[in-house]
Amino acid sequence: MEQATDLYKWYVVRAITGQEKKVKAMIESELAYEKLLEHVPQILIPTQRVYEIKNGKKTSREKNYFPGYILIQANLVGEVVPTIKAVNGVVGFLGDSGNPEPLRQSEVNRILGQVDEANEEGESMVEPFIVGEFVKVTDGPFSGFNGVIEEVNEEKKKLKVMVKIFGRKTPLELNYIQVEKE
Repeated sequence: MEQATDLYKWYVVRAITGQEKKVKAMIESELAYEKLLEHVPQILIPTQRVYEIKNGKKTSREKNYFPGYILIQANLVGEVVPTIKAVNGVVGFLGDSGNPEPLRQSEVNRILGQVDEANEEGESMVEPFIVGEFVKVTDGPFSGFNGVIEEVNEEKKKLKVMVKIFGRKTPLELNYIQVEKE
């Protein structure tokens, strides 16, 4: 006999980017209204904690790991799929060629593992910066200036950014959290 956990597979629901939390809440309420919650034990929005400096203060916020996507652990029986698809803000299931494709367990482990790892580290897994890339300074006396990355120091999490100040190029040494990609 099949174990109960084998009934549930992970699926990816595409949602309108920026509306993931609202769509998740609407999916949960629709499933509850239709009495289908027992078929969907978990709905997750993979997020990570991101740290940034604003006005000299270190702040943290939740950032979507996969914008526009919601992970759903479900047993897609009966009206579960049509109920989820009917929710306002749901674009559809990933791999939706008539019927949703479940994620492989290795993919689920990788996604959930990366998110857990990023949250445990306390520092976010900042997307790697590349020499020649344009960035905007978000903190410090040069906040609001734009520049080009000249050097990347992965160990110290610092960048050398060339910024034009009063018509002259000036090198700045900044922390990763003092800049954002343009």
